Amino acid sequence: MIRRTRPVVGAIALLAALTAGIAFPAGAAAGEPTGESAPKVDLVLDVSGSMRAKDIDGQSRMAAAKQAFNEVLDATPEEVQLGIRTLGADYPGDDRKEGCKDTAQLYPVGPLDRTEAKTAVATLVPTGWTPIGPALLQAADDLDGGDGSKRIVLISDGEDTCAPLDPCEVAREIAAKGIGLTIDTLGLVPNAKLSRQLSCIAEATGGTYTSIEHQDELTDRVNELVDRAAEPVVTPVAVEGADACERAPELRSGLYTDRQEFGQQRWYRVDLLAGQELRASVSVAADRAVRPDHGILMRAVTLHGREIVRGEATGNGRTDVVSTGLRHPKPELDDDSGKPAAETVCLGVTTSFSADAGVKTTPGLPLELTVDVVDGPDNASDVASFGLGRGWWLLGALVVTGFLAGLVWGWLSRWRVAVWRTN
Repeated sequence: MIRRTRPVVGAIALLAALTAGIAFPAGAAAGEPTGESAPKVDLVLDVSGSMRAKDIDGQSRMAAAKQAFNEVLDATPEEVQLGIRTLGADYPGDDRKEGCKDTAQLYPVGPLDRTEAKTAVATLVPTGWTPIGPALLQAADDLDGGDGSKRIVLISDGEDTCAPLDPCEVAREIAAKGIGLTIDTLGLVPNAKLSRQLSCIAEATGGTYTSIEHQDELTDRVNELVDRAAEPVVTPVAVEGADACERAPELRSGLYTDRQEFGQQRWYRVDLLAGQELRASVSVAADRAVRPDHGILMRAVTLHGREIVRGEATGNGRTDVVSTGLRHPKPELDDDSGKPAAETVCLGVTTSFSADAGVKTTPGLPLELTVDVVDGPDNASDVASFGLGRGWWLLGALVVTGFLAGLVWGWLSRWRVAVWRTN
């Protein structure tokens, strides 16, 4: 049975929590939700000259942003440490080198004084350039330290003007540090180039991109992201897959990270009791330039190599993450069968990424593996029954009823035609 899933871009925070694969002892379990340190959010606001444009509900983009910030500051949960960073707020000149340094911490990340923060926002005037890359680097430093959730919310109305410092590459560098930082982006202009750049930044860290056209949309979205930062954080466990199932680490329910070389196959083991169901998914992120056609295959096999179920997905280069998953229910133990109550399932992950000459192939691509062992359905065949479960009898009854009704209707139609011809 084959399971196919579409890539999930923001459903999971893949690159934000990745670390290089480290060997982990058998029986590893993913970490519990953390959050002993207060969650931190840094709002990064574009204050470049283009923010003067009056195309958001009849007011300037800057005025809409200020109004949204005031409402967000009022609604920020007490436990969230919030800061505000600007880009393009101070340098009005034409010197590109100076303009690309124009990023500053308007309000430091920490316990929120709402009056002080609002006063600081009120002083902002659209001024200069759009150094998104430098601003993201500085914002990551603003959030450094602590094990609570860390989130950057970038709000911009234009593309970065400080290339070759590509903000998308900056986001990937931040993700590679493994500090658990997520970048969400909001675009104030429905522009294709801006959307591509902001989407790339968000996807690199497992964040989200949102296009904004109205002030209330901006307020609601920023509030939602700030509230999300206060949610518990699950820290993935670094694990190193093996080249064969017999040497693979044993996993329990949880979230794991690894790194996989190009074209490599990695194996993991999961013990499944009778009456339980294994649900597993894997995501691999292209954190460097790869060829557009690639794929991922996940197989569940027995210790003897018999394939039980598989999931596969392909990518075309439009997203940085490709994902797939599978499910395997183990039937309840039949006392008369003599079969063992437990079963070891081998999970194999194979990728088909490739890169042009000159692209580094080490370390491997970041991989995130989710394992969930739950109580299975009443009948293990339910999963293979297209979700119908015990409703198969009803479907069968409907099919038979429809068939008989068709025969009766056909006979009546022919009888009516015969009577019409006779008359």
